[in-house]
Amino acid sequence: MPVWDDLVGQDRVSAQLEAAARDADAYVTAAAARTELPSSSKMTHAWLFTGPPGSGRSTAARAFGAALQCVSPDRALGGTPGCGFCDGCHTALVGTHADVEVVRTDLLSIGVKETRDLVRRAQMSPAGGRWQVIVLEDADRLTEGAGNVLLKAVEEPAPRTVWLLCAPSLEDVLPTIRSRCRHLTLRTPPVSAVADILVRRDGIEPPVAAAVAQATQGHIGRARRLATDPRARERRAAVLKLPLRVADIGGCLKAAQELIDSAGDDAKQLAEEVDTKETEDLKAALGGGQGGRMPRGTAGVMKDLEDRQKRRRTRTQRDTLDLALTDLTGFYRDVLALQLGSQVALSNVDQRDHLERLARSSSPEATLRRIEAISACREALERNVAPLLAVEAMTMALRAG
Repeated sequence: MPVWDDLVGQDRVSAQLEAAARDADAYVTAAAARTELPSSSKMTHAWLFTGPPGSGRSTAARAFGAALQCVSPDRALGGTPGCGFCDGCHTALVGTHADVEVVRTDLLSIGVKETRDLVRRAQMSPAGGRWQVIVLEDADRLTEGAGNVLLKAVEEPAPRTVWLLCAPSLEDVLPTIRSRCRHLTLRTPPVSAVADILVRRDGIEPPVAAAVAQATQGHIGRARRLATDPRARERRAAVLKLPLRVADIGGCLKAAQELIDSAGDDAKQLAEEVDTKETEDLKAALGGGQGGRMPRGTAGVMKDLEDRQKRRRTRTQRDTLDLALTDLTGFYRDVLALQLGSQVALSNVDQRDHLERLARSSSPEATLRRIEAISACREALERNVAPLLAVEAMTMALRAG
């Protein structure tokens, strides 16, 4: 299966990347001694993939990275690089290719130190592949200092190094960096395309696939998680009950606290699954003896790990809260659609009774104010406002309408 099949509903982007992969293949095959790509080439050394959550930014970047490493013999017969079966494609997609570095962070930001390590790697020649590929999935999380470190590498890349940056929008990337990248915009995939790939690739029953694809409005990752994870369905159902629980101040405060507790439980669960193993592995590597006694000089290393784990728990809590707020926004969007008599398909068909009740008991203006309150809560969380305070303010605004 070609690597491009992973790009759901992105035909235009797939065509652009295929053309670039062909030119890149011709460049490496026929002109290895050249230091610059021809001016007419559709290939370039820095790309920026943007699009809404769930559009497949990182999937497109990884697929392109695999195509650049493709060694299929069909290329000599006119085939497009990116067969999906050769050693280059397979190892790039599963993350074991020596010349494909995929960088993602479970922290709130990417700092200068990590970026300098990437830049040093980018200056190296490919170890065995055709290109040195750096996929930066969270380019929007670069600190200002890290962005300045990256700028020089993007501006003057090594001859066979390719930077593939991913971010939600152009505004999330420093202007100096985005001006030196070729920009590709991905769209939210059609609901029908998401349902189809869930059936074909994940073996999900068609009615379930259609329901979760509609509920998530084309977000592939969330749709797959809803279809396969009972806990995700339970959390979503609890969030969608919140609009019915804010009739009084006590209900507002209780609903806010439960939302925060749920996000905290998710962060705690991740910590239990990951942190313990990380800590034990590091202790073993540092030569920790029986009874947990550590050698001298290792306290700083252990403290760094604890700080990283704490930042990861913070991001997990925020990501869970953001997902809940996205579901709430979709709920009120459905209420607004009913109030305006729109023919747009509802995301939360299973909640139609509740949607109709709220639509009858309020006005479109009140629904818009509630959607704005949710957006304000998300912005407050991004500014590091205390989560409970931000969510309590939101629930009170939902009650006021």
